[in-house]
Amino acid sequence: MLKPTAILFDLDGTLLDTAPDLGAALNTVLRSEQRAEVAAEAYTPLASHGSTGLLRHAYGKEFDTRRDELREAFLAAYAKDIMVNTRLYQGVNELIKALAERDIAVGIVTNKPLALTRQLLPHFPDLSALKAVVCGDTLQVAKPRPEPLLHAAELLGVQPHQCWYVGDAQRDIEAGLAAKMFTVLARYGYLTKEEQTADWGADAHIEQPLALLDLLEQK
Repeated sequence: MLKPTAILFDLDGTLLDTAPDLGAALNTVLRSEQRAEVAAEAYTPLASHGSTGLLRHAYGKEFDTRRDELREAFLAAYAKDIMVNTRLYQGVNELIKALAERDIAVGIVTNKPLALTRQLLPHFPDLSALKAVVCGDTLQVAKPRPEPLLHAAELLGVQPHQCWYVGDAQRDIEAGLAAKMFTVLARYGYLTKEEQTADWGADAHIEQPLALLDLLEQK
């Protein structure tokens, strides 16, 4: 694998630590029904799975019969307080600048809905300035399908084999491999203890964002 012309990133759990505000939205919904809240150590590893993963954890089988109602309540609560405790992971700004200095294009491919992504990114100028941002509803399909990654590569004017994809969830690695991209697992993101990450087939892994630069130097 040659050095990339472009690097695409997942958003939640890879560039941004959004778990505190996602977890707060979940607990807002639970409080509205006089249910017990979910602790941070329980909801944080599930944050990459979005509203579905968080609500299924809290409601179990009941979620399947109340999916639309609960998801609407969750998204409303999240949109209301989307930037209370969300932060960039340490080193992300430096990483984006370093990639620009190396003439490596950067894009985002997330399953987060477009409306929420547009609400969130302006708080982070380095991310808001990126030329390719593909969301969960940009196309008719989302990760783990490869089409969103291929669309981002097209927006950046590069071939898929010239791209790396960095993400913290199994669907990220599956999508990257299906798109014929070099895949990097962000192990600092939202991973549960039960997930067998070694079985996902990622080409490489990093323990913190700036470690990606070390990986680039090896290529």
